Order: sequence, then C-alpha cells, then structure tokens
Amino acid sequence: MNRIIAILLTLLLVSCVAPKKCCSQDLKSILKFSTFYAAANGGTSISDVETFSVTNGLETSTIKTPFDYNLSLGIRKIARFGYENKAQTFYDGTETSWSDGANVGKKNGLEFLFEADIKRQEGIDYLDQHHFVRYVADKYIIKGEYLEDGFADIKYFETSERYRHTVGNISFNVGLAQRLSEPYGYDPLEEWVLDNGDIHYTYLALQEGYNVDVFNSIYTDPDGNIVATSADVWEQVAIPVMLASYTEKKRNELESKMLQSIVLGFDYYYYEKSLWLHAWGNLMPWHYDDGGEFSYHKYNNGEQWYDYSGGLIFGYKYNRQLGTFVEGKYNKYWNREWYDFKLGINYIIF
Repeated sequence: MNRIIAILLTLLLVSCVAPKKCCSQDLKSILKFSTFYAAANGGTSISDVETFSVTNGLETSTIKTPFDYNLSLGIRKIARFGYENKAQTFYDGTETSWSDGANVGKKNGLEFLFEADIKRQEGIDYLDQHHFVRYVADKYIIKGEYLEDGFADIKYFETSERYRHTVGNISFNVGLAQRLSEPYGYDPLEEWVLDNGDIHYTYLALQEGYNVDVFNSIYTDPDGNIVATSADVWEQVAIPVMLASYTEKKRNELESKMLQSIVLGFDYYYYEKSLWLHAWGNLMPWHYDDGGEFSYHKYNNGEQWYDYSGGLIFGYKYNRQLGTFVEGKYNKYWNREWYDFKLGINYIIF
C-alpha cells in the first residue's frame, strides 16, 4: 500500500512540472470534467472438471474453479477522440480505451487516469493498475505512468520528458525516458543449472525446507504437508510448484532498478464521420549501461536492444450499411510482450 501511495504522489508531482498556470489551479478546476467510478463485475468461470485416479482403486474428484470477478476503482480525465462515443450511461470498470496509450490527447493540457482492478480470472487472482498524469503543450510532453498487468506479468514506473514538433496531423517527439522496475532478465535458477541443462532441483527443494523420504515415497513441503507419494508426482507436480515459488521469492528480494533511455515517438490523428485513423508509436533504441550486477545489458550480452510500443485505431464506413474497423496495441519492453487487438465488419440490415 505504501508503494502505491508513493507512486500516486510521484505522479502528481510530475504533473506539477507543467506551467504554473496549471499548478495554481484549485482542486475543483483540476478535477473539472473528470469522472470517479467504482464498480464490481462477476460471472461464471470455467466449468467443473472431473479427475480420475486408479492408484488405490478407482477414485473420482471434482476440480471446482470459483467465479470470476473484477473490482474496479478509478478516476479519469481524458478528452474523447472523435471516434469515441460514450455509449454507456455509467463507467462500469470493463471499458477498454486503447487511445489512453497515445502520447498526446485530443486536446493540450493536463489529463490523468488512476485505476486499480482487483480481479480473479479462472481461479487466479490478479492486481492490475494503470495510473498516469500527462501534460501536453505545443512544444513539449511531460508524462508519468505506472503500469501493473498481472496477467502479462509486467510492472514498471515510467517518466518521460519530450520535445514535440507538429506537422499537419502528425506529431513527432524526442526526449528521455526513465523506467523503474524489477531487474528483468535475472534468472534465479541460473546458479542451479548443470552443464547438461538439468537442475539440482532436489538439493534446491531441501534448501527451501522440503523433506524427501525416498524409502517410503513421502515428500513434504516446508509446512509438513504431503505433496507427493511417488517420484513421478514429485517431479511432475511438486517440483514445478517449488521452482515457481523460489523464483518469485528471489525476484521479490531484489530492489527495483532505474533505466535511462532515449525515446522517439509519433502520433497521427485524422477523423471524419466516415473515416478515421489514429496511430502512435514509441521506440527506445539506446539505454544507459550503469554496469550494475543486474543491468539488462548483462543479460543481453552487453548489447543495446530495442524497446517499443504502439497502437492503431482505424475505422471506415463504406456507406450507411457497411463498415469495417481495426484496433490494436502492442508493447515490448525487456523482451516481454503484451498486446490486444480486434477487427471486424459491421453490416446494418434495413
């Protein structure tokens, strides 16, 4: 909780780098036209699954997955683009506005989003967060953002300061970006890997508090619970769980790492009632190597790499009946990918 509060405060400070006129506004003026929302959504998860065992005679068990849910809490102040129509009366926490990922909004000035989602999907709990404060002027862009996507297993805090140049409908920008994250690329299991590629998994399990009674085929976890009664179950079920727990623990023990990068970006926006195109992209081609033990350069053989992100929203109405659309976004940071897309055709039958 303290980390979340610190992030929110940092983002608010980033917003105050904007001109004094912005920071001197009272709270009512800053929150004008913003929307606060809290919502709960739920539904049936995957159906029950029956499993069978013949180890001690025929045994049947049922694996039940609890219902899915999503608890959303947020506040947003982002001007809608021409192609974005608020079809619903209320924000219910399920909205997906991919244009939030663009570098500039429809209008210059201060915009922000603070949203947290506590969710369960197919029996797995996630915490997703997306917070950002952005100030766009004619000649510069200042932005602070925090993203935590539990499903994609990505989490980082990013600030950027960019010079902006606009030519017609396209806006170019260049500047610096700072990202604070766990040291991606670090492999806690590397020291346990043998020359032939296998892992000293039994020795590691013993170190983590597991107990192995080979003669009686009893394998217990650090709390004394029996996790396997055969070598096959031990290797195929218990060991993977132990390795996942160990790697997560070791990664959480490390402090977050700051990475400085050069960033290049663009935004293009064109809108008519029958045709619209909104595209944006960012490229980080160079990153400062501080020579640290957990520098990503070390895991990338000492070489530079490309981090990039982008989005595309396209719609075209051939006539009053027929129309088509393509929407999507893509991100790749530290060789980790997460993306969404959709496309389709609409035909209105009179």
